[in-house]
Amino acid sequence: MQMHVTMPNLKPEGNSMPDMPVLDLPLIEGTPASLAGYGEVVSDPEKQIIEIVRWPAQGWRPVDPNSGDEGGTTEGIFACQWVGDILKAQNHAVGGDYVLGWSCLPSQASETNATLGRHRALMWRANYHPDGGQMFFPLEKAPFVVPLALPGDDVTPQDFKAFWFDGSKGLYLHPNVWHDGVFPATDIGRYFGRQGRVHARVSANFPNEFGCYLGAPLIR
Repeated sequence: MQMHVTMPNLKPEGNSMPDMPVLDLPLIEGTPASLAGYGEVVSDPEKQIIEIVRWPAQGWRPVDPNSGDEGGTTEGIFACQWVGDILKAQNHAVGGDYVLGWSCLPSQASETNATLGRHRALMWRANYHPDGGQMFFPLEKAPFVVPLALPGDDVTPQDFKAFWFDGSKGLYLHPNVWHDGVFPATDIGRYFGRQGRVHARVSANFPNEFGCYLGAPLIR
């Protein structure tokens, strides 16, 4: 029997999303110490090493040395823009096109004007990449926030923290670290991105799985 896999909709319309409570995340500064286990602060994107994870063995026979990790990396601009109350993004490294979140409940969000001040972004999903790490480096020196959780498929909303950056440096994420995209504190954010070319993605949907959105503060 042929199985049909439905591609996830990464650009949901606000009126299709349920009204749910919001769990506000703690906001902490992204420093080498606070990012331990999550990733690293990036000063020079050209020198940042992107970890590539070897393809796992399917049984007791090991994957041959010097194989299974040769896919390399891909790179491109991760471009974010607030359109009214909606945060949209495109990852040109992998051809991704997303709605990252909203500044209010999505059912109330306007695409023509900002109805609320942007104190926070309501995040509806997260994912991790088992095949490799990922880097975001700001092209404009403006503050941004990235919500993260440590590896593990039994992740819960309470495991997430929002990491704040002033825009002078970037962020590198280890493989398997939960994240979504970059949440700019300004209207537009552009980030140079580099990541594993395979781009495997394991996802969680917060309204569907946990009955909530995550509120990522945008202002310190």
